[in-house]
Amino acid sequence: MKLPGSCLALAIAGMACLHGAGTAHAADHRGGTLRLTARASAGTLDPQIDYASMYMQLFNVVYDGLLNFRKAQGPAGSELVPDLAESLPDTPDGGRTWIFTLRRGIHFSDGREVGLDDVVASLRRIFIVGSPTAGSFYGGILGADDCMRDVARCTLADGVQTDPATRRITIRLKEPDAEFPQKIAFPHASILPADTPLHDVGNTPIPGTGPYHIVAYDPQQHMRLERNPYFHSWNDAAQPDGYVDAISYDFGLSDEDAVTAVENGQYDWAFGNKPLDRLGELGARYTAQVHVHPLFGLYFMPLNVNLPPFNNIKARQAVNYALDRRAMTILAGGGALGAPLCTMVPPGLLPNDGQCAYTRDASPDHPAPAWRGADLERARQLVRESGTAGQDVTLVVAANAVDMSMGTYVRGMLQAIGYNAHVRSVSQTIHSGYIENTDNHVQISLREWYADYPSPSNFLDTLFGCENFHPHSDSSINIPGFCNTQVQQVMDRARATVDPQAAQALWIQANDLITRQSPGVPVIHMNYVDLVSKRLGNYFYTTLYHMIFSQVWVQ
Repeated sequence: MKLPGSCLALAIAGMACLHGAGTAHAADHRGGTLRLTARASAGTLDPQIDYASMYMQLFNVVYDGLLNFRKAQGPAGSELVPDLAESLPDTPDGGRTWIFTLRRGIHFSDGREVGLDDVVASLRRIFIVGSPTAGSFYGGILGADDCMRDVARCTLADGVQTDPATRRITIRLKEPDAEFPQKIAFPHASILPADTPLHDVGNTPIPGTGPYHIVAYDPQQHMRLERNPYFHSWNDAAQPDGYVDAISYDFGLSDEDAVTAVENGQYDWAFGNKPLDRLGELGARYTAQVHVHPLFGLYFMPLNVNLPPFNNIKARQAVNYALDRRAMTILAGGGALGAPLCTMVPPGLLPNDGQCAYTRDASPDHPAPAWRGADLERARQLVRESGTAGQDVTLVVAANAVDMSMGTYVRGMLQAIGYNAHVRSVSQTIHSGYIENTDNHVQISLREWYADYPSPSNFLDTLFGCENFHPHSDSSINIPGFCNTQVQQVMDRARATVDPQAAQALWIQANDLITRQSPGVPVIHMNYVDLVSKRLGNYFYTTLYHMIFSQVWVQ
């Protein structure tokens, strides 16, 4: 396998500066079918359950919440704008109460008008269906605790109240939460018809309010979206009209074949990381069709703190010291596409984001200013001290080229520090649910994680908060099963702190505590490489949802 060198890194990096979106004219570019492909589907069509970035990208043009993130490129894409609500919410008491007003005249794709009952039922359904973010994002709503204890008694009567005369929705929280508007903008809070089944709908589409609706889905082969006949744009900043008439999404091509198919114009775009041995080709021959963008995203390895050997903190710290993050960067595509990461928060969200506790000549008490290299001797010593040397360890990775290459390296690293290591690959379709379910007894895994909105809470509280550990569930995003009282108290205070500087200080403290406990191993933070067909125009990218399907056109 040819690994990308410095010349390729420069070529790929330069592409990020070459291509911006042109000015779109709907009348000139409306029509046609956008053709997408992916190695596999991403599971359920339920927007309140699916947590895969692949389908979040789709849900963004099918569903709406009370709020949304601005459909804009660059930093503006992280701004909140009103969507189904008429305006941004009022908070008369500093973040404990949030007041919205529902717009009139918006219809679901089956023709029914959106009403207050739909809003209340949708918020309640988050808890009844066991949304992965029910606890971390919405658990502060009054009555949410009762919902999570006994869904049969879930009403949210004290937490969500409406006034039909004014179409006002009042949401009351137990504690102030400065980030609650961002959470309401996330797709898990999509507003659905009130009679939506109170279980995972699986392969059955739910009517939405966006410019497209899903008309066919076979998770083994294909999905098709067409224009929502009842859509009209009420706020272009939140949900503009789309250009293409239909979106066709085929599943089953390998990463290699998908790249070739886009190069040849058989598809317009392919989901997922690009194979390493194709990056040189893309940089040399397809410059005009490649776009590179930074992400609030990372690769990390969750360590199961409830199973040997990683129920021992020294074993967890050993893996952190032993990991050659530079090697993992190369396997991910080189320095233009990633960089070593030493904490569970990617750059841009906290100060001092480059410093590193687990590297040569460093420790959690005396971190280095940057990653200096792996410390195998320190790692071997910690393994011996932990009494776990010689134990069997199986790493679970997704069955794609990049992850399996990384997994092969990690297996060798684990063997080098004293474990009897193995790698198991599972289909990308089931990978997330498999590693999240405690019934599968996963000791260590490799996964990507992206911000739901730009905040350190998306990485610290979401991935390691006690409320996000759900044994025997495929929706347990706290994969390590980590629940530390001290850490949780700090994160709870951070979430309840409205003052941005005070909240940041608390997130710094939480990040340090989690680094010391090592429930996960940060690997690299990433840029994203997009390859599009020659006929795709008005390429449109946001940091949170990547390419926005409604805003590109085809010729």
